[in-house]
Amino acid sequence: MKAVAATAFTFSTWASAQAVDLQFYFPVAVGGKAAETIQELTSDYMAQNPGVTIDAVYAGSYQDTVAKAITASRGGNPPQLSVILSVDMFTLIDEDLIVPFDDYLASDEDKAWLAGFYPAFMENSQTGGKTYGIPFQRSTPVLYWNKEAFAEAGLDPNVPPANWDEMVEFGKKLTKKDASGNVTQWGVRIPSSGFPYWLFQGLTTQNGVILANSEGNRTNFDDPKVVEALQYLVDLSQKHQVMAPGIIEWGATPKAFFEGQTAMMWTTTGNLTNVRDNAPFEFGVAMLPAKERRGAPTGGGNFYLFKGASDEQNQAAVDFVKWIAAPEQAAKWAMATGYVAPRADTWETDVMKAYAKDFPPALVARDQLEFAVAELSTYQNQRVTGIFNDALAAAITGQKTPEEALKEAQAQAEAVLVEYR
Repeated sequence: MKAVAATAFTFSTWASAQAVDLQFYFPVAVGGKAAETIQELTSDYMAQNPGVTIDAVYAGSYQDTVAKAITASRGGNPPQLSVILSVDMFTLIDEDLIVPFDDYLASDEDKAWLAGFYPAFMENSQTGGKTYGIPFQRSTPVLYWNKEAFAEAGLDPNVPPANWDEMVEFGKKLTKKDASGNVTQWGVRIPSSGFPYWLFQGLTTQNGVILANSEGNRTNFDDPKVVEALQYLVDLSQKHQVMAPGIIEWGATPKAFFEGQTAMMWTTTGNLTNVRDNAPFEFGVAMLPAKERRGAPTGGGNFYLFKGASDEQNQAAVDFVKWIAAPEQAAKWAMATGYVAPRADTWETDVMKAYAKDFPPALVARDQLEFAVAELSTYQNQRVTGIFNDALAAAITGQKTPEEALKEAQAQAEAVLVEYR
């Protein structure tokens, strides 16, 4: 921490002599206080560094943000800094739009700071021996459950399903119907819009299979274990009838949970504060249920440095990133949003220890990192994940069998990625 503080002081002294303007693209992908908190933090930094002006541009969803950053870069007006999905790293490299942080993190202190991030988050941040992304609003999917609904169904309200079989068993007890046979409460809700591949990757990881290699140039979409995982997801609706049929909306899922339309939901830990503030009942948070193993993908966004900036702008951007990742600011961000503080030093602060003691669910996603894998990420990532998402949708809506859908998706992804090998 002393090294970070010294860097900020030195930079502030230098910057006061010559103004530096930064444009910073920032997505808002979850409810709660994300936008408000990032504005407060940005303003605090500028107050401490009067030579730096940061224009925080709220660019919409993650998909909107990467599209705007690419468009602006192609038009000769890139942002200097942006938070973009960690999985878009290969795309940004392929488009030749970003520069690695390594040139600006050259000292021993800098390298020690870089080593302080959780390894699971760095899997989607480094490639080819270089660091292209700095973890910021990072997450894993977790299971939320309504303790009142569990008690009403005769289940222990403090014990979530530990495995796939129990999720079905509990789901059957939790699914409620009215006198006409219409479902008023589903057992579980796993969204299949927005980020369908991400939540589905929880199932594939638990089934012991990885969707893509670490080089980002080969996928395993038609692996029998992937097919088995997709069949399980489809069966939750069609066979076991514990989840609503068809595509389940990502954005509407927390509200459905609050309103008692589902007793369990899978969503990002980035919704943790949103749930804490808005659930009208006592709820629990747990790691995703296991099959062959525990497991979940990491998720969320990294900071990226864009080409076209001056050295002074890059130095200012890196200084801001180091400042906002420092324990005091990272703790404020984590408590306001529910995102996982990506460094262990943040969790060692008194304020985070007190927060975790008062609200133990905050520790679930952090502890799940032990079992986490890299989020699906390849070259031409949006195209490849689009192919995969379409396959998931085809199986979920009954247009194709899981095996048919995934076999076609693998062939299409292979056609895209073969040139990168």
